[in-house]
Amino acid sequence: MEWRSNKLEPDQAKVDSTFDWVRIRRVEGREWWLWGYAVTVTLVLTLGIVALTFPGLHLPTDELHALSLKEWVRGLAALVLLFDIYTVYQHLQLQRIRRRLAEREQLFHLITENAADMIAVVDRHGNRVYNSPAYERVLGYCTDELASTSSIEQIHPDDRARVLEAAQKAHLTGRGERLEYRVRHKNGGWRVLESTASAIRGENAETQGLVIVNRDVTERKRAEALLEHRAFYDDLTNLPNRALFLDRLQRATAVSLRHSGFRFAVLFIDLDEFKVFNDSLGHSAGDDLLIQIATRLTACLRNSDTISRPGGDEFAVLADDLHDPSDAIRLSDRIQQRLAVPFNIGNQEIVISASIGVVFSGCTMADASDVLRDAEIAMYRAKRAGKARCEVFDSAMQVEAVKRLQLETDLRKGLELDEFRVYYQPLVSLQSGEIVGFEALSRWHRPYGMVMPGKFIKVADEIGLTLAINRQLLREACEQACRWQAVISGNFPFSISANITARQFAQSDLAIQTGEILQQTGIDPGHVHLEITENIAMADAQRSALVLSELRALGVRLSIDDFGTGYSSLSRLREFPVDILKIDRAFIAAMDQDDDSREIVKVIITLAHSLGLQVIAEGVERREQLEILKCLKCELGQGYLFSEPADAASTEELLTTQLPRSAKRAQAGL
Repeated sequence: MEWRSNKLEPDQAKVDSTFDWVRIRRVEGREWWLWGYAVTVTLVLTLGIVALTFPGLHLPTDELHALSLKEWVRGLAALVLLFDIYTVYQHLQLQRIRRRLAEREQLFHLITENAADMIAVVDRHGNRVYNSPAYERVLGYCTDELASTSSIEQIHPDDRARVLEAAQKAHLTGRGERLEYRVRHKNGGWRVLESTASAIRGENAETQGLVIVNRDVTERKRAEALLEHRAFYDDLTNLPNRALFLDRLQRATAVSLRHSGFRFAVLFIDLDEFKVFNDSLGHSAGDDLLIQIATRLTACLRNSDTISRPGGDEFAVLADDLHDPSDAIRLSDRIQQRLAVPFNIGNQEIVISASIGVVFSGCTMADASDVLRDAEIAMYRAKRAGKARCEVFDSAMQVEAVKRLQLETDLRKGLELDEFRVYYQPLVSLQSGEIVGFEALSRWHRPYGMVMPGKFIKVADEIGLTLAINRQLLREACEQACRWQAVISGNFPFSISANITARQFAQSDLAIQTGEILQQTGIDPGHVHLEITENIAMADAQRSALVLSELRALGVRLSIDDFGTGYSSLSRLREFPVDILKIDRAFIAAMDQDDDSREIVKVIITLAHSLGLQVIAEGVERREQLEILKCLKCELGQGYLFSEPADAASTEELLTTQLPRSAKRAQAGL
């Protein structure tokens, strides 16, 4: 720390630069006093002796007076001798002190010249007595350059007032405080110094000077700044992270509570189908896309707005000081338009959309985390409404979100408590009326009653629970089928069907998992039918063909479920090793009342047969529907007309009463 702007002395190498410069002055003063006193006493005693022996001052020369004079002369001579001895002793003591001070000075030079810290000594007037060589190593200035420049000029203009104030305080109180400030390096850059000062006390405890130690903490400050930046900013996009966004949102919420005219909005943005893009082109391409999206979002916002990346493919916007809630809707539309422009990722044009949830100030009086949660709830509503759109939060959404959260919690608990049961619905030969198989369906038995699949399957699939539920269902259904076949006379070979969800189908080891279940349960794979929906099969036709081939290699039979609701054509089914088509219940329900629906069912059955596929009609509930299907040569049917789904005990009773009577007439297998 350079406390004053005084220049360095011309010959700095020869000045006294030790911590004990005050003690040296004290020793020098003591030495001069000693020698002056010795000379004075010696002169006085010598004059006394001379006076006694001066001829003009002799007293009468009798023997008595002569003897007295000799005694006086001897006494004065002895005093002179004793004083000389004392003077020599004091001189030796001073020499010893000098040697100790010289050793300490040498040690001081050794320490200061090799210390990484910059050490300076200033006197009581602020004059720089010493600057260690570290000044040149740290700041780049040599001794001559320091001597020709003012230290106050090297200090950053914004820090000079603090430095001068600290200097004045240190001189007045003798206590220096820790201080950080910036100093210009010789190359023009700025270094951050951390300075501490210690007072050099005089005889009366007065401050005689200061020893100042300056440490270069530039790299430490940079590291601290980097850590602070990483704590509040996203590493990939350099946008504020969730913590910083919530902090700014909390401030906006506080301002809106104090000033009714202050309005803000939070937009929660989630990219549609980003996982598919990320899995297809790789995480590097996904990161590149997120960076480009962050750039576009920043460009379409005001400087006062905050854009954050809370995580993953999510972004959040805090738009404050709005004039009207419609401003947030217009901002959402502008964001959608910017994102609709194709992105260039790896020389490929990528088109992506986003679902946006919006919440306005005043919709909730909760804290920042609740406001962000409400915006996220609105975003999920936009997802469920068809994606690539904007939804505004309302209280009904919050009620729905609470119910959804409770349902997720109950589903996980239900899986742990083994509350899921397997129900079985018969597959019936429409020509003979015989039961030829069963579809295994999942039912959730809650303490207060049974929950139908339509109320929990979609949520369970979204949170990943269908993987465990369906594995359990297939295993239990296969085991149950083996037990039933063992107790039925003639070992009637009926089939057992199970659905495969989109999340299951996306697993790379689906065939391996299925094969393990077949092997462990001991069921004949030919009696197991696996069903996938049309939309799942056609989402990625090439991959679907590969997965279906792997499953078919196990010996199981494959069905396309809900056919007619997707965007495929029967001709594309040639690519898939499937055996059965299940016509969606929507067509069957209207078939006996709507000519168009009946014609669609007829075309599907005719073309399926031309491809060598069997057909199952789902949702047969009326006798009229059954008669039409029989006329159209549909082989199999399933629906409440034949039987509702039932538990294992009821299904076993059905097997033991109906199947033995028709076993001889039933066709073997499906």
